[in-house]
Amino acid sequence: MRSDWTALPESVTAGIAERVGGTFNVAHASSGDHAEVASTVTGPAGQVFVKAASGELSVRSLRYELAVTRAIGRHPPAILWHLESDGWLVVGTEHVAGPHPDLSPGSKDLNLLLAALTALQETPAPSETWFTPAARLGFAHPAMDGETLIHSDLNPANLIVTPLGLRIVDWAWATTAAAWVELALLVPWLIGSGHSAEQAEEWLTQLPASTATDRQVLDDFASKNATKWAAKSRQNIERRVSDLAMRTGEWEDHRIVSHQSARELQRGGILS
Repeated sequence: MRSDWTALPESVTAGIAERVGGTFNVAHASSGDHAEVASTVTGPAGQVFVKAASGELSVRSLRYELAVTRAIGRHPPAILWHLESDGWLVVGTEHVAGPHPDLSPGSKDLNLLLAALTALQETPAPSETWFTPAARLGFAHPAMDGETLIHSDLNPANLIVTPLGLRIVDWAWATTAAAWVELALLVPWLIGSGHSAEQAEEWLTQLPASTATDRQVLDDFASKNATKWAAKSRQNIERRVSDLAMRTGEWEDHRIVSHQSARELQRGGILS
């Protein structure tokens, strides 16, 4: 849950002032909730995006972001500085400005997403302790385990279009998993951007991990993910939760229908 900037101890605000060159202005972020404080800070040295956390889970998530941004290339914002004081972890990163991408069918921004995914699919997890698929998603399958570092929440709000390509922010849920898990988690966001489940799967076939994954493994993932979000939607009336329940359910239904169709075609071939 977000806290007001006034929740920060004086030692923390003094440390931030020192790093941004003196007196500064604050503009609070409108989305996200992994850190208690997330704001664009403008001082004499320019703009910097500042996240601050004090709770156990939020500090853990912010340490993940710190580790990811140090470890991999140009997609995450660059770390400019960080400090720890009075129980708070504070990280200042490059301020990345730009619109969120349009991921609807036929959009040119899909090419930017494909380029970013292609690079990330080949990124091994650094030697840190990350979320496991089971801890991150609440369900498991042996095929979900792997050594690829995945973002695990590539919704459009975490993607920013820049002249140098797509930038990816908010790595609080960085997970070590099989590469295909990132792609499976992207399906509901593609559906939410106007793709049918079939179109989303077809678009993802451009990435080798998608086509190499066993059909039954994807069926199992789609089913468990839909079940999870359906349960969440019965307890939480937020629009985001109900949307994800609908989209994951749509993907599960598509997997069931396409699997049945494949079996019928196979049966027809045998009978003929």
